Amino acid sequence: MKLKIALLAGDGIGPEVIEQAVKVSDAVAKKFNHEISWHPALTGAAAIDAVGDPYPDETHAICASSDAVLFGAIGHPRFDNDPSAKVRPEQGLLKMRKKLGLFANVRPTFTFPSLIDKSPLKRERIEGTDLVFLRELTGGIYFGKKGREQNGDVAYDHCVYSRDEVKRLAKKGFEMAMSRGKKLCCVDKANVLETSRLWRETVQSMEKDYPEVEVSYEFVDAVAMRLVQWPNSYDVLITENLFGDILTDEASVISGSMGLMPSASVGSEVSLFEPIHGSYPQAAGKNIANPLATVLSAAMMFETGFGLHEEGAAIRAVVNKSLAEGIVTEDLSDGEKSYGTSQVGDWLAENL
Repeated sequence: MKLKIALLAGDGIGPEVIEQAVKVSDAVAKKFNHEISWHPALTGAAAIDAVGDPYPDETHAICASSDAVLFGAIGHPRFDNDPSAKVRPEQGLLKMRKKLGLFANVRPTFTFPSLIDKSPLKRERIEGTDLVFLRELTGGIYFGKKGREQNGDVAYDHCVYSRDEVKRLAKKGFEMAMSRGKKLCCVDKANVLETSRLWRETVQSMEKDYPEVEVSYEFVDAVAMRLVQWPNSYDVLITENLFGDILTDEASVISGSMGLMPSASVGSEVSLFEPIHGSYPQAAGKNIANPLATVLSAAMMFETGFGLHEEGAAIRAVVNKSLAEGIVTEDLSDGEKSYGTSQVGDWLAENL
């Protein structure tokens, strides 16, 4: 199979972890007789520095014409520390999601047998956890009207959803639940928010089309509590943009490290695959960043993006082997011997 992949390294540790995912992807492509053509493009702070736009038209053209997008991370402290900045790296991410129609973020949360005791949560709480969040990506408060009034002393952000936006995400959630444990949880705040009441009534209207799926409705604060108490009680969870952003980062501690969690952003055309961690600029250029979340995102790309399940399984197997044998970066080493970002990438590629 010939695969055209857009490569958006981004900022901070993005280029370093992307480099390792490319090594692993090339190795698995060689093993299974595929041909990958990589097409690098600018985004985030790097794109602002180069052309003044965090998601340039040229980058969009490359992404839109590719079979998939492999993405690193964006963000830089000089923008975070400047509330008055008019152009920000994160604007590029939102623009990319909107222009590519990436309306659903898929974030699996699972445990690694060799790392289960590294989680801050007790083993008996998290063992056997295997859940998936579907977060709506192109609506809600992140895309609503925002501004300031009264000489800047009052700020507002509007949260807006349409029934169609809810329905297309819920449809993916029901379909995913049918292929898994047939349990779906709709996460909302319907006791307070009108948008949440729209979410709840829309999902309720769809239940009859999926009679085998057990559907529950829970407030976001209750889910935040249950995620650290009984995460293995969940299967598939669907929720709006802001709630999903917060809950999926909370869920990442179950695995023991945010540096281990992959994700996919899917739409009707091209899909994007990325680690859930940020750009971690303090580690940039030090060869210490954990590349495994990006490598596992590449595994998701092969599996869900291209339907190449054996290839994705091979990547996940070699990642599990690296964890079991201690071929890890310093964040997972517990003071024992650790390896550099590039060394871990080399080891994974060689062992494929």
